Amino acid sequence: MIGAMLVITVPFLIFAIVLSKGKGAFLLAGYNTMSESEKEKYKEEELCKFMSKIMYGICLGLLLIALSEQFKTQVLLIIGLIIVIGLPFFSIVYSNTGNRFKKTHNEENDSSQTNNTGL
Repeated sequence: MIGAMLVITVPFLIFAIVLSKGKGAFLLAGYNTMSESEKEKYKEEELCKFMSKIMYGICLGLLLIALSEQFKTQVLLIIGLIIVIGLPFFSIVYSNTGNRFKKTHNEENDSSQTNNTGL
């Protein structure tokens, strides 16, 4: 059981590391299907860094689930399940409310001026 959980956790951890560097937005569901003009409205690096934190949390939850099997304790299983189930719900609500990752009007103008000058 612990080996299977590690096989699942390692790709999540690699994905979290890529996202924490502000890269890999093309792997985020929903964001990768947007048009280029729609993507320009979002702070891609901030979105990636937020999602990396969620992925690290899911890795922790999966590790706790694996350790619960190893140490035969239900407390770790319950905590791990709460993390693995709760974090995705939290991230969906947090990222889709309050326009947290949308650029302000000034930031949109700055990026369009940079794109027009070729810098």
